[in-house]
Amino acid sequence: MTTYLISLFSPDGPPPEEVDLRQVMADLEVVNAEIRAAGGWVFAGGLGEQAAATTIRRRRGGDAVVTDGPFVEAKEHLGGLSIVRSDDYDVVLGWAERIAGATGLPVEVRPFQGEDEPGQAPTDR
Repeated sequence: MTTYLISLFSPDGPPPEEVDLRQVMADLEVVNAEIRAAGGWVFAGGLGEQAAATTIRRRRGGDAVVTDGPFVEAKEHLGGLSIVRSDDYDVVLGWAERIAGATGLPVEVRPFQGEDEPGQAPTDR
């Protein structure tokens, strides 16, 4: 079984007034419940505001440099994520499409590296 990251990208700033966040969360929970029922659920969560980010840079042998804020300035940022498992990539793409529909946000799907055997979790690094 392969583990995938489904990333949701949010625009900077507050959501537009016409967006009903309660409805978005309810629609998203329907998708999450379906993923759980299919046995693909690992984890999901939304992230705090981009302004709450802290970036840490360290080169080998050097001191760490800690900076308030995100790594790069951008018009969109990682707003939330889901980690799911499935043997069928098309199923994962279907879940991602449903998440995109529930949130109205762009979604990216990527497999984790380091899965040497089917059914194994990604290798700790």
